[in-house]
Amino acid sequence: MTAIKHALQRDIFTPNDERLLSIVNVCKAGKKKKNCFLCATVTTERPVQVKVVKVKKSDKGDFYKRQMAWELRDLTEVDAKDANKENPEFDLHFEKVYRWVASSTAEKNSFICCIWKLNQRYLRKKVEFVNVSAQLLEELPKAEESVPSSENQSVAGGDEDALDDYQELNTREEQDIEGMMEVCEYAISNAEAFAEKLSKELQVLDGANIQSIMASEKQVNILMQLLDEALTEVDTIEGKLSSYEEMLQSVKDQMDQISQSNRLIQISNSNNDKLLDEIQFLVNHMDLSRGHIRALQEGDLSSPKGIEACINASEALLQCMSVALRPGHDKLAAVKQQQMLFCELRDAFARRLTNHLNNVFVHQGHDQSSTLSQHTADLTLPKHSPLHRDLLRYAKLMEWLKNTQREKYDGLSRTYVDYMSRLYEREIKDFFEGAKIKMAGTTKEPKGKFATLPRKENALKQETESLHGSSGKLTGSTSSLNKLAVQGSSSRRSQSSSLLDMGNMSASDLDVADRTKFDKIFEQVLSELEPLCLAEQDFIIKFFKLQQQVPLAQAEVDDTDGGTSSRPPANEHRHSISSERDMVRFMMNKIFQSIETELNSLIALGDKMDSFHSLYMLVKMSHHVWTAENVDPASYLSTTLGNVLVTVKRNFDKCIQGQIRAMEEVKISKKSKVGILAFVTSFEEFAELAETIFRNAERRGDLDKAYSKLIRAVFFNVEKVANESQKTPRDVVMMENFHHIFSTLSRLKISCLESERREAKHKYTEHLQAYVITSLGQPLEKLNHFFEGVEARVAQGVREEEVSYQLAFSKQELRKVIKEYPGKEVKKGLDNLYKKVDKHLCEEESLLQVVWHSMQDEFIRQYKHFEGLIGRCYPGSGITMDFTIQDMLEYFSSIAQSH
Repeated sequence: MTAIKHALQRDIFTPNDERLLSIVNVCKAGKKKKNCFLCATVTTERPVQVKVVKVKKSDKGDFYKRQMAWELRDLTEVDAKDANKENPEFDLHFEKVYRWVASSTAEKNSFICCIWKLNQRYLRKKVEFVNVSAQLLEELPKAEESVPSSENQSVAGGDEDALDDYQELNTREEQDIEGMMEVCEYAISNAEAFAEKLSKELQVLDGANIQSIMASEKQVNILMQLLDEALTEVDTIEGKLSSYEEMLQSVKDQMDQISQSNRLIQISNSNNDKLLDEIQFLVNHMDLSRGHIRALQEGDLSSPKGIEACINASEALLQCMSVALRPGHDKLAAVKQQQMLFCELRDAFARRLTNHLNNVFVHQGHDQSSTLSQHTADLTLPKHSPLHRDLLRYAKLMEWLKNTQREKYDGLSRTYVDYMSRLYEREIKDFFEGAKIKMAGTTKEPKGKFATLPRKENALKQETESLHGSSGKLTGSTSSLNKLAVQGSSSRRSQSSSLLDMGNMSASDLDVADRTKFDKIFEQVLSELEPLCLAEQDFIIKFFKLQQQVPLAQAEVDDTDGGTSSRPPANEHRHSISSERDMVRFMMNKIFQSIETELNSLIALGDKMDSFHSLYMLVKMSHHVWTAENVDPASYLSTTLGNVLVTVKRNFDKCIQGQIRAMEEVKISKKSKVGILAFVTSFEEFAELAETIFRNAERRGDLDKAYSKLIRAVFFNVEKVANESQKTPRDVVMMENFHHIFSTLSRLKISCLESERREAKHKYTEHLQAYVITSLGQPLEKLNHFFEGVEARVAQGVREEEVSYQLAFSKQELRKVIKEYPGKEVKKGLDNLYKKVDKHLCEEESLLQVVWHSMQDEFIRQYKHFEGLIGRCYPGSGITMDFTIQDMLEYFSSIAQSH
């Protein structure tokens, strides 16, 4: 270990001007054995710095390297683990705890003892030693006590030398030794002579020192006398200092008392300031003026000035009651008294306000009922704007009541809803009764048989143009929206009765004027209802302070049934409603609970009068719902119109299904020709009317779906009737009706039926050709059979030039057959054919000339085919038909002109 210590001193610490005092071989506790050395060092220069250095042997050689160092002043505790038993483990507490295991207990004790000494000398016992043997720590003081006092100083002065067995010479000492060795060259060769010489010189020096001491005895005595005098003077000064200290102590006590008194005065002043602040806070925030108290107790709730005074007083009272008291305020008797006063004022004013508003509600319900008859005659609804204007003066008081007395606020809202629902129920019932009476007066008694739609094309266009002309005004107020919806819906319904009665292939004979009048009545109904609902909802929101929040996303009407969100049940208690928006909807549903029923009843009456009204209503109501949802999707008006739209959409769907059933149940006469089927004509009328009504409509998709269903039913039932027809050939029924359908779709240009239009054209062309071929047959039958035999021989392999050598197909046989078909016979046969076709075709479609022209083309085609066979199979024979193509054209033309 000594060799390691010397090597460390030489290689690591001497270059850094440090001296190694103690060393211990350690490894970290609980980890893999990796040995290192902990070294206690001090610097050679002042101020002295004491460190604990961790040194580790390099893995690549025998030299050592400095790994980590800690200042001894950073060491807080040394834990030896066990003071009684030998234990190599110990802990050093720096910024964190370092746990070590020494190679031996002796090395650990030696290292801890060195640390203890350095702590005693340089750190003044700052480091705490735990679980260290007392004997280990007492060895050094005992050793110091055993040394004489004269030598103790040298030991204390040379304590650093005693800490280490080896001390390296400094440069000056080396030079002195070298000088002395040079003077005594024989010192090395004769050490005894050198030592004897040194001893003699030392004795000479000692004698000189004794003589010097004896010579200076007198001066020493004088010095001792001076020291005695100095000690006496010191005692005198110490006495004076003691007396001064006693006086200063009394002064200090007095100053402490003064300081304590000043501190108590400051605390008292601070408490007084805080108390004043608390009192001012309570006075400023919990003091209600006499004027406000008088207004709350006796203020006139019927005059504008009285209402304003009550509003100001109620706001001041609410502010006083809602002040945030500081901790402890609620325990003050004055605060409790004031709070009781506030509660009494609040309760008394709430009762007075509730009674007054209840009387206003009751009085309004009785006054409005007196003017119902006049409004019913004019088909208008009474306006409630004066009541709303008067009640809105109490809006701030209602807000105060909502924040302070929720039960009375809820009671007032229930009272208002109760009385207003009765009033509106009477008004709306009488209003709709008047509307139904006027609507019923627009119709005429149905005649014995339904005629087809009597309206003229220009009249239809004029009516629908006036309908859609008003749609341009839809961007204005919501009342103009209602006007449009009523006009459109009533106009469509006036036309829809013909479609509903299509099972009988007839229509209603309502006049255009009657439908226009019905349209105006329905328009007036909606135009009266809309501002009424909007005004009432706006009043409820403002009066009862219900902030209705409109969602960002608009609710779209369902494509299938036009449905919107259903309203809450009428008997649902308002306290179960979670949001103020739901409360507005709940109150509106209670007040206007009869509107939807009355509207549905009115729609049923309109459908009964004329089922085509469903077309008009679908367009108008859809536009109403769309516009209402743009304004407020959650409003009562939007919800109610959406529910009514569901009914209108269902009526429209029933109308379409009724037409399909009527097509399926149609029966034709067995004795007369079929012609254009009635439901085909009715579909044309329906399409013309619908295209006019649904022009630029939002619900175009519903019409397209209805078109698709109807046209499929028309196609299917045309084929069904054609198969069942006995009087008229199947091809004629198919040809005429599909030609009519093709013409209708081509004229109306309905984009969703483009594929059906092409299909109708295909069927018409197909059955026209089939009818021509079937009816024309083989007008030159024997000649046709002859050439069929010629074609058969050619098909069997006989060359066309050699066919004339066949006995059955010789030139003579060909001439015989041709002679049987002179021009007169051919013309006679064509004339009979024309009459037959004329009997099959109907006059409405005017297809006779088309069919006749197609027959002419087919006949010419057969004629050219025969001539071609003669030219190829009988070349140079000079055989020709008795009539030419020009003769045939004259036959067809003369026959057509003669009829």
